Amino acid sequence: MCIILQKGLPYGEPFLFIITINKSDTMDMDTTLRIALQKKGRLLDDSLTLMKESGIKFNIGSGRLVAQSTAFPIEALFLRDDDIPQTVFDGVADLGIVGENEYLEKGYDLDIIQRLGFSKCRLSLAIPKGEHYTGIGWFNDKKVATSYPKILKSFFKKEKINADIHEIAGSVEIAPGIGLADAIFDIVSSGSTLVANSLKEVAVVMNSEAILVAKKNLDKDKKSILEEMTFRFDAVKASESNKYILLNAPNNKIKEIVRILPGMKSPTVLPLAQEGWSSVHSVISESKFWEVIGQLKANGAEGILIIPIEKMIL
Repeated sequence: MCIILQKGLPYGEPFLFIITINKSDTMDMDTTLRIALQKKGRLLDDSLTLMKESGIKFNIGSGRLVAQSTAFPIEALFLRDDDIPQTVFDGVADLGIVGENEYLEKGYDLDIIQRLGFSKCRLSLAIPKGEHYTGIGWFNDKKVATSYPKILKSFFKKEKINADIHEIAGSVEIAPGIGLADAIFDIVSSGSTLVANSLKEVAVVMNSEAILVAKKNLDKDKKSILEEMTFRFDAVKASESNKYILLNAPNNKIKEIVRILPGMKSPTVLPLAQEGWSSVHSVISESKFWEVIGQLKANGAEGILIIPIEKMIL
C-alpha cells in the first residue's frame, strides 16, 4: 500500500512523499464485516464522514436499511441508536458505532475497540432555573425524569441519594414544566434546549462520545478487516490533529529550529538556492501551533507555510 502525504511542495522542486506499508496479513475479500450505524442524525453523519475519509463508502439510497461498501468488505445496517448495542451483542452485526451513553445504559458485554472523538455530549442533571441548588443532596426525595435510568441509578447510589427515577422515552426536558418531575437527567450538547425549557444544568454525571464496539471473539478473518479499518481511522484522526509546516531559516539557526520542531522523527532540512539558507519541513500538533510559531519567528524563521494533512501514517 502506498499513501501519498503531500506533493507539489512550494519550496524548490516538487516532492512526492510516499510511505510503503508491508502487511503480512491481507484482508480476506470473501469475508464481510457487518457494522450497525445510527439510521439518522449527527452520529450517522459523523460516522459516514470518518468512513468516507478512510476510503469506505456506502451506496445509500432513500430509506435503505442495509448498504454494501463498494470498495471495502463491510456492510452497514442502519438502526435506532439504542438498538445498536444489542444488535452487536446478539451477533446480528459484528461492529457498531454508538454513543458511549447508550453503550453504558444498555450494559451489554462488548469490546470497546476505539474512541472516535466525535458526537461529543454530556449527561447532566438539570433543575428549574428558579430553584436554589444547594448541592447534590438537593435531589434527595425528588422525582427525576430520564431516558437513562441505569446510569442515573448508579450515580445516585454512589452519591447516596434517595430519589425517585421516572423513566420516559423522549422529550425529557418538558417533564418539570408539566409537573411530571422535579428535575431531569438528559443529554446536553450546547445547553440551548435547557434554556428553552427554563432549566439550568447543575451537575455533569458523565461525558460521552462516539465509540466503535465489537462483539466478543471475532474470527481471524473479521479481525483482519477490523484492524485495517481502525488503521485507516487512526490515519484520518492523526491528520486532523496535526499540521504540516514548511519554513525558510538561516543555517546558523537550524539547530535551534530543529529543537523546536522535533517532527515525527526529525525535521527534513533542504538547502535553498540562496547560500546560507535552508528549508525546514516538519509536523506540528494543532494544540501547540501558536506557541511554536512564536518561537520559530523569534529564531529567524521566514516564509512559514502551514498545510493541512490529508492522511497521516504513524
